Amino acid sequence: MDNLFNRKYIVQGLFIVVSLILLGTLFYIQVFSDKYFLSAESNVLRKLYTFPARGVILDRNEKILVQNEPVYDLMVIPNDVKEFDTLALCEIIGIDTVKFRKNFKKALNLSRFQPSIFEKQLPVSIYQSLSEKLYRFPGFFVQSRTIRQYPDSIAGHFLGYIKEVSPTDIERSEGYYRMGDYIGKTGVEKSYETALRGERGVVNMLYDVHNVPKGSYAEGKFDTMAVSGEQLVSSLDIRIQKLGEELLKNKVGSIVAIEPATGEILAFVSSPGYDPNLMVGRQQGNNYMDLLKNPNRVFNIRPIQGYYSPGSSFKPLDALIGLQEGVIDENTTFNCPGYFRVGNHTTKCEHVDGNIALRRGLARSCNTYACYVFEKLLTQKKFKKQKIAAYEYWQKKVKLWGLGDTLGIDLPGERRGRLYDASYYTKKYGKYWGYSTVISLAIGQGEMDATPLQMANIMAAIANKGYYIKPHLVKSIGKDHLIRKEYVRKNYVGVDAAHFVPVIDGMQEAVNSPWGTAVASKIDGIIMCGKTGTVQNPRGKNHSVFIGFAPRDNPKIAIAVIVENAGYGGTYAAPIASFITEKYLKDSIPPYRRERVEWMKNQVILPAPPKSKVKPKAAVIDSAKKADSLKKIIPAIEPKKITDKKHD
Repeated sequence: MDNLFNRKYIVQGLFIVVSLILLGTLFYIQVFSDKYFLSAESNVLRKLYTFPARGVILDRNEKILVQNEPVYDLMVIPNDVKEFDTLALCEIIGIDTVKFRKNFKKALNLSRFQPSIFEKQLPVSIYQSLSEKLYRFPGFFVQSRTIRQYPDSIAGHFLGYIKEVSPTDIERSEGYYRMGDYIGKTGVEKSYETALRGERGVVNMLYDVHNVPKGSYAEGKFDTMAVSGEQLVSSLDIRIQKLGEELLKNKVGSIVAIEPATGEILAFVSSPGYDPNLMVGRQQGNNYMDLLKNPNRVFNIRPIQGYYSPGSSFKPLDALIGLQEGVIDENTTFNCPGYFRVGNHTTKCEHVDGNIALRRGLARSCNTYACYVFEKLLTQKKFKKQKIAAYEYWQKKVKLWGLGDTLGIDLPGERRGRLYDASYYTKKYGKYWGYSTVISLAIGQGEMDATPLQMANIMAAIANKGYYIKPHLVKSIGKDHLIRKEYVRKNYVGVDAAHFVPVIDGMQEAVNSPWGTAVASKIDGIIMCGKTGTVQNPRGKNHSVFIGFAPRDNPKIAIAVIVENAGYGGTYAAPIASFITEKYLKDSIPPYRRERVEWMKNQVILPAPPKSKVKPKAAVIDSAKKADSLKKIIPAIEPKKITDKKHD
């Protein structure tokens, strides 16, 4: 009996303890804890998400490339909407009743009880009018955010754009993004999204029965602050970026300039370009579709996606491999009768140079000399299976320069270029192929394509006499100035520093000697070294190419310029490169050259549209074909310097 008696009181005691705990918890919830009030009173409290300002993007001298400006999203909770004057709301926010019904139906489909965006990115002027009358529209409220703004309207391909997240973006973010958020879709905005986006905040806002906000609940005790994105300092120089875009206006092509010592990209021009301000705001979608109609593919990022045969600009690289392998030295001489013939294949040269050595061969861009160097490289006796082993060895040496693979730039969408291995030729030609089959590679033609970034990088490696640092577009991120380790590491190209001297001599002569192919690009007081290229184009007129660096000693800039369908490298690409270089090194261009700069800006060199669409009066302006009229256009300029027809 005693045991039963004891058990009875134990059980009763347990019930009493549990009851006291429950009563205490209920008392705490109702009296002391406001946390549960927030959810219980959701009809008068709304969670307003505060969106952080994205990180500002600056150029290398800390001039603003991208900043933010405020806009406002009109939100709606369909279940809270009562009868109101819809036409009045439409007039305030600038939409018609058709779009009103469409927007409201979309919100209903998402949720009757949760807020969703009814009309996004209202400017400050509309918000001011709306906020005064918002009490007339039950169920609607406003949340603020920022959008991008570009003071100089430049560098659209580099910067990229942001756009509303897709369901795929939300899924991949593992809970970070919500419907209505924005994410970097292209360019640096995409590459550095996690640093630029910041952290979202929450405000628990109290509203009265008239839909008027009364302030943050509990004086903000349960709110969280938004944290702005990190500031990003890019490597671009706004001065030469702007000049480059002006010089390539109404042309198709690319300019890439690199600081050799750091791998930092100074200019990143893709033409045709676009005003990045078109890719923000309520008209973004319409503007995007308009740009998409441009037949010259505005959204093609040519510096990292354009494929071009390097042409004669490849000759310095192959000469350096020849010097390293010992198949030539700086005094090796070949005879140029105006062509190089092997078997039944003939490669023409634009000059009859007779006996010619390395330096003059590069300055004159002698095809014959380049073919002899290539022949010697691919017929070295040290290879047992000469045909395949020699080619594979040569290809391996070329790849050390960054050709045939991505360089790893901090932008999405970089392409590899094109450089085939021996198995490709064996499959194409069978067993019977040799150096004569691929002799076009000697002059940068045939089965070889490079991006403008790769071409500029080759120049950076030559300027550094044997190595390059991976090209990149960001100098620092945030207060700690973080930068990826791969962007400070030296990548050696497998050529000893001593071999660069005669090659650089030849490149110096190409720009600075009377017989050089880029003499029109000579800069007073600066020794520029370079190489022109006239690249064959199966779809029209040849492309104009120039690669170079300056000054010769302690180089500060390496550059590649490509102008499609512009003919000789010395006519367009080389002068453009010299203007960019002079502007960067001197911060100004002397008066006697400014007329040339303006002339270049005004040239229109665009691929001809399909024949059925060509208008009778349409024309492509080509200075090489209008040499006689140049003196009338620019009397102060010697026509010979502009229309120099020295070939590559």
